[in-house]
Amino acid sequence: MNSYPKFYLTHLYPKEMSIYGDMGNIIALQYRLERYGFEVVYQEVNQGQNLPKNTDIYFIGGGQDKEQEIIFKDLETKKERLISDVEEGVPVLAICGGYQLLGKKFLTGEGLEIDGIGIFDVETKAPDASVKSRCIGNIIVKSMISGLLDDYFVGFENHSGQTHFLSYDKCKPLGKVLLGFGNNSSRVYEGCIYKNAIGTYMHGSCLPKNPELANFLIFKAIRNKAEKEEIDPQFYLDLKKAEFNDDISQETKKQLIQRLLPNN
Repeated sequence: MNSYPKFYLTHLYPKEMSIYGDMGNIIALQYRLERYGFEVVYQEVNQGQNLPKNTDIYFIGGGQDKEQEIIFKDLETKKERLISDVEEGVPVLAICGGYQLLGKKFLTGEGLEIDGIGIFDVETKAPDASVKSRCIGNIIVKSMISGLLDDYFVGFENHSGQTHFLSYDKCKPLGKVLLGFGNNSSRVYEGCIYKNAIGTYMHGSCLPKNPELANFLIFKAIRNKAEKEEIDPQFYLDLKKAEFNDDISQETKKQLIQRLLPNN
């Protein structure tokens, strides 16, 4: 067996949907995967291009309303395959505008209604196009992911859309808001998770600040590869036991939380 198995990382619409440091999520995934012993195959998918044959993790970043308008029709052509992959457990990270487009519906501040592809059972409405209506600032979230319940996530949000769950049957919140807005101005929940797909408003970049989320996505994908016998199952088990030094990231996050939430 190849000592450097391939890992396919697919970036959807990097030209239109990658703002506020979102590219840092790709860099973080590539770095960690290479440290784990994978040969990373980075795949960009732009308008008019088909999804690649193999994908281990999908990523789509944030964009302005105009960019979302540009790509949503093209995204619909990929809907069936994306939904099928998510149902089969392929991990996805969708940030801000990408999160909104993976929901069921998005109403822009100018009143344009954009259909999402429905992976997440949420819909988003922007009250208007005013800067004053935006949810902007640092965000701290207490994880609600099984297995990561003791973890905190941090990021920076900047969105006009108010995202609400249509039901909690299909997907669950990513976490509970301790500081900031999260999905909407009620400041209760942030993001959502369905199977191994995560939607969140955390920019800045999300994964370098939150290595637990990076490993969540990576090890879900590696387990998929082991179950399909694309890698030796023992390789997966060995990696689960391996130590990855996240001391700097964890200490930085700890200090940020202590500064912003001194009584937490």
